[in-house]
Amino acid sequence: MAGIISRRGMLAVAGAATAALAAGGAGAEAVLGDDGLYHEPWFLHSFLELADDLGAAAAAGKRFAILWELRGCPYCRETHLVNLARADIADFIKANFDVLQLDIIGSRRVTDFDGSVVSEKQLAGRYGIRFTPTVQFFPQEAAGLGALPPTQREVARAPGYLLPDDFLALFRFVRERAYESKSFIDYLRAARS
Repeated sequence: MAGIISRRGMLAVAGAATAALAAGGAGAEAVLGDDGLYHEPWFLHSFLELADDLGAAAAAGKRFAILWELRGCPYCRETHLVNLARADIADFIKANFDVLQLDIIGSRRVTDFDGSVVSEKQLAGRYGIRFTPTVQFFPQEAAGLGALPPTQREVARAPGYLLPDDFLALFRFVRERAYESKSFIDYLRAARS
């Protein structure tokens, strides 16, 4: 049936058109995948071994983050088609972070920092991920992370959607290591005053 486009194909085309409009005609890069998630071509493609991913990010002078999403999540869509469509946000994140995208109910096998191999869904449970999108940020080095309980391994977390300026501020907060001296709320207050 050549020439017939599937519903999924139509969604991908519509999503790409919406992304281009959201980027002010600049042509956003997010693509709706077969898994129902929007993907950025600059997101980390890995073997899903978290310690290795964090180590590679550190070696490149970047920080490591996990973006948890879910098929059909309207705020995940907004994260891609609004927040990440802004060049200033995407450029800052690309330059300073390796972002691994995971599915909160996914079945791909992930090797956690302690060496255990679990599904994405099980990993989300270990880390107490309950909402999408959620962004998790980890320390600059993986040394010792495996010995900590999963809920104590991250340096910052944003559960739920953030408006674009706050989303960018979150990544700046982590890049500047401001979490060592203040909360994200305090960081935002100081930035706005």
